[in-house]
Amino acid sequence: MEFVKRAVALEAQGRSVIHLSIGEPDFTAPEPVIAALEAAARSGSTQYTAALGTHRLREAISQHYAERWHVQVAPERILVTAGASAALNLACCALVDPGAEVLMADPTYPCNRNFVAAHDGIARPITVDASTRFQLTAALVEKHWGPLTRGVLAATPANPTGTSIPFDELGAILDHVRARSGFALIDEIYLGLSYDAAPRSVLEHGDDMVVANSFSKFFHMTGWRLGWLVVPPAWVPAFERLAQNLYICASALAQHAALACFTPEAMAEFDRRRDVFRARRDWLVPALRGLGFDVPIAPDGAFYVWMNCERFGMDAGVMAERLLEEAGVALVPGADFSAADPSYWLRVSYATSLEQLQDAVERIRGFLARL
Repeated sequence: MEFVKRAVALEAQGRSVIHLSIGEPDFTAPEPVIAALEAAARSGSTQYTAALGTHRLREAISQHYAERWHVQVAPERILVTAGASAALNLACCALVDPGAEVLMADPTYPCNRNFVAAHDGIARPITVDASTRFQLTAALVEKHWGPLTRGVLAATPANPTGTSIPFDELGAILDHVRARSGFALIDEIYLGLSYDAAPRSVLEHGDDMVVANSFSKFFHMTGWRLGWLVVPPAWVPAFERLAQNLYICASALAQHAALACFTPEAMAEFDRRRDVFRARRDWLVPALRGLGFDVPIAPDGAFYVWMNCERFGMDAGVMAERLLEEAGVALVPGADFSAADPSYWLRVSYATSLEQLQDAVERIRGFLARL
């Protein structure tokens, strides 16, 4: 976010900056969703909803799981939240006791550590690398589970790497967690943006984990602040009481509008846009490798590339600063995502147009030629 602020400041000074930093789709909500928002506002549908969300939206999400992911999820298990951040925070509030350790991959989305810490838990990062596609494995969970460990927080596909946990490996991780009477909190907010194989929801593995999802990424509604959780049936009352006290309910207007996300017209547009993201990835990864960056694992989801700049003899933080100042390209240094090995890692977001990506690559090429 600090790099974004600096990039915006440079733009205010008249500089041209290409943003490959923020994980925010350049697409916005499609027309059916906008129309539904306008209709809800004009009809006065602005009152508080139930803390769990409107029943119609929970039913629509349930139907989406059945149609898209071929898994049955009762609407009663779905809690609508103010974005995936609120979903993950609510889950940590319910699950993390003071002093409890939660295992997660390193690198990881930095807020995951803070969600755990906010409830006096201890985030326990496990260093991962290209050999595991930068993801946790059952063997790593087994090795690092200690006397204070109470659960696992994993994202698939993940930020910042764009990689997924193989479905069978995810099941093996869950088996280890169950054997220790722990909890599993799984972030699937990028599941709809999977490119190389037919994605499968972790919910196929059972109903005893907590799963977070969002309208921000696949549905391109970042600022609408709307997400959801799927929780085990017996846990719903506890989660509901916490939600009532923490935020009352998610935005009523966003909930009413989100129903239009599941229309055939809107879903066809979301799928088309997913294919656009795939095409961007397929162009960008070879282009970055051609510049000399090490991209050890091509992402299979989300819209990020995790790349290494060590061969250039420059710390990632320094490279990011110089690329911004000298080339007008905003990237994110790895220090936000990794405590173990951030020195030479950068995250590139391809949530922008192919034309912008091509321009950025040429700017980076020129910068490297001047070194």
